[in-house]
Amino acid sequence: MKYKVGIAGLGIGAKHWQQWKLLDDKFEVVMVCDPDETRRTHRVEREGIAGTANFEELLNANLDIIDISTPPHLHFEMASRALTTGHHVVCEKPLVNSLAEVDQLMQLANESGRAFMPISQYRFANGIQKLKYLADLRVLGKPYVASVETHWLRGKTYYKAPWRGRWETEQGGVLLCHALHLHDLLGFVLGDVEKVYAQVSTRVNPIETEDCAIASMTMRNGALVSSNSTLGSQQEISRLRFSFEHLLAESNHEAYNPGQEPWLLKASSSEKQHEFDQALAEFTPRSASFEGQFEDLYSHLQTGSPLLVTLNDARRSLELVTAMYASSRSGLSESLPITSSHPLYHDWRP
Repeated sequence: MKYKVGIAGLGIGAKHWQQWKLLDDKFEVVMVCDPDETRRTHRVEREGIAGTANFEELLNANLDIIDISTPPHLHFEMASRALTTGHHVVCEKPLVNSLAEVDQLMQLANESGRAFMPISQYRFANGIQKLKYLADLRVLGKPYVASVETHWLRGKTYYKAPWRGRWETEQGGVLLCHALHLHDLLGFVLGDVEKVYAQVSTRVNPIETEDCAIASMTMRNGALVSSNSTLGSQQEISRLRFSFEHLLAESNHEAYNPGQEPWLLKASSSEKQHEFDQALAEFTPRSASFEGQFEDLYSHLQTGSPLLVTLNDARRSLELVTAMYASSRSGLSESLPITSSHPLYHDWRP
């Protein structure tokens, strides 16, 4: 079966389109929606498909999947409408604007019976997948410490978009829109955060939201984690480093592809290295990035296999963001999980 896809938003959505096209035996993009007439017309004429500036027209078209790639303040309303009109949903990150909205989407998805896949393309890379594979086999021993670095560069060109750098529309800064990627990979490997202490600052750009942050975390499994993020790094890197009882794992340093190989995987002994090598001989590589994520969606729709990225995963990432903002304002550590009684449950913005 081939699923018909409609894309809302042709910024990052244009990258999605290229990945959908790589899977043209499984998906077909048949319609796009974007208010920018020039950008929309360019795609429509080049690809020979339908285009609209009206999201309702996209919902009323004969589509199976709505791919939401618009600015984040539009995600919740669009995703809600897509679910209630019977569509499967793919939605870019940051997913929505509060934990309350995530919980509402989870309820709507359950009621509709539709699939909902939040975008988390960094998981779909064989470096991080191999580490996750070994972690799931429970052969790594006790997790000791980990570190996360998101050192990217954003300036005037990036903030030309009028919705960026503003609490009302971008909803947050480096913690929400940039470090979120690597914090998701942290949770993918080590699970839930139990407590976090965070500090944020706006030091790089004349914007409302934060562009520098540090955090200290205690994971539920006892591991200690440090994270630091900036949008003012003249050399862009992303780096994850995990120290387990039996393995040191470090990502490559590519800013926008840290999950991909090569990764350093250094065992504590030659015997352990042999054990890991034997285990990884059974590892099945995946397609990378959005292509891998869309393949995972196809498998789920065809066979009912579990999605590798779920609304629960998106909630965990946004719960950490909420806790970090709460800690940065109170000057105290913040405990997780965060429930509906928390003062930032409905809105983390100041």
